[in-house]
Amino acid sequence: MYQKNPLLQFAGIPVTGADIKSCFPDLASPEKKIQLLEKNGALIRLKRNLYIVNQELTGKETDARLCANHIYGPSYVSFQWALSYYGMIPERVFLMTSATTKRTRYFETPIGNFRYIQVPASYFPIGVECKEEQGVSFLMATREKALCDTILLDNFVPGQSIKSLGVYLEEDMRLDMDILPELDSEIIEQCAQAGRKTQIFKNLIKLIKQ
Repeated sequence: MYQKNPLLQFAGIPVTGADIKSCFPDLASPEKKIQLLEKNGALIRLKRNLYIVNQELTGKETDARLCANHIYGPSYVSFQWALSYYGMIPERVFLMTSATTKRTRYFETPIGNFRYIQVPASYFPIGVECKEEQGVSFLMATREKALCDTILLDNFVPGQSIKSLGVYLEEDMRLDMDILPELDSEIIEQCAQAGRKTQIFKNLIKLIKQ
C-alpha cells in the first residue's frame, strides 16, 4: 500500500532534527536517516539542527523571511532589505538583514545569506509586526522601524539639523521622500525614547510633519 511521504507535512516551514526524527519512530538510527535525506537532497540544512524540505519534493517554496526568524532569534527582518521590500529605496537588496537582541551574526545557507545585527533590548520590540502572506507568518519591521533601524546602524547620519538629515535620506540613502508624510511618527517617537540617536529621530519626526 502506498504511504504518503511524512516530510510533506513540513512543506514551506523550517523544521528541527527532532521534528524529522518524529516521522521515523521505528528506525534504530533516525540520525542516519536525516543524513541520508540531506545527502539525497530531500532535506536542505540551514544550520545545525535546522532544515527545510526541498520544494521539489513538496511543491511549496519556503519563505526566506520565515527562515530568517528561525535561523537566529529572537529576530525580525528589517534594515535595507525591508526598505527595498516596501519600495522606499530603489535598489533591490539581496542580503536579508534582521535585528536581534543577541550578538551580531552572519549565516551562509543554500537558500541565501542572512545577517543579524544587535539592537538594544528596550528598542527591539518597537514597530515590529507579525505579517502573514500566503498562509505564512513571520516577524518584520514596519516601514518606520526599518528606517529607524537603518539610521541606527549608520554611524555617519548627520544629526545637527533637519536639513542635513533630509539631504542624507534623499541623496545618501536614496529614500523616496514622498513616502515620509505617510509614516507614523509615533513609532519613531518610541524609538527616540529608547535612548539611541534621540536627536536624529526627533529631526526625522519634524521632517515627516513638515
